Amino acid sequence: MKKVVSFIFFIILLTGQTAYSENIKIGVVDLLKALNESDSGKKAKTDLEFLIKLKQSSLEEKSKTAEKLKADIAKQSSVLSSEARKAKEEELDRLVRELQRLASDSQAEVKKKENDFTLDIIKELRVIISKVGADEGYTLIIENADGIILFSKKEIDLTDGIIKKYNTSKAKDKK
Repeated sequence: MKKVVSFIFFIILLTGQTAYSENIKIGVVDLLKALNESDSGKKAKTDLEFLIKLKQSSLEEKSKTAEKLKADIAKQSSVLSSEARKAKEEELDRLVRELQRLASDSQAEVKKKENDFTLDIIKELRVIISKVGADEGYTLIIENADGIILFSKKEIDLTDGIIKKYNTSKAKDKK
């Protein structure tokens, strides 16, 4: 897929070069960098880290309860009746399943939050990029995704300017 996109881009540049050689203005934006270095991206990362710690503490608490029950079963195995031992083992199995379900649910929740934050910020960044492209007369602005652009001059990298404009627009929205 990347090869096809690169090939199409190359053809567009070749055909565009001959027809509009003086009017072509190309920019490059690293969306991942903009996402991670923007104020909203940093806040989202902090919020996710807080959520992860919250989920981890809940998981650790349940895990300690399961470990304690397992240790109790091991200590009391010689004095427990088979029915009591079976009941405790069933309780342990239930706790382990609950712990696994909680871990899975927590992981899914964190992943969903991360996706929501990412999609929202990327959508907002694209609006800023489109505005910059239109206002500053760019013919083409390309995402500098890993592996697609092998080289570009630093002068055409718009990422830092996009981050500043994005942060400014978010600051205005808060006022």
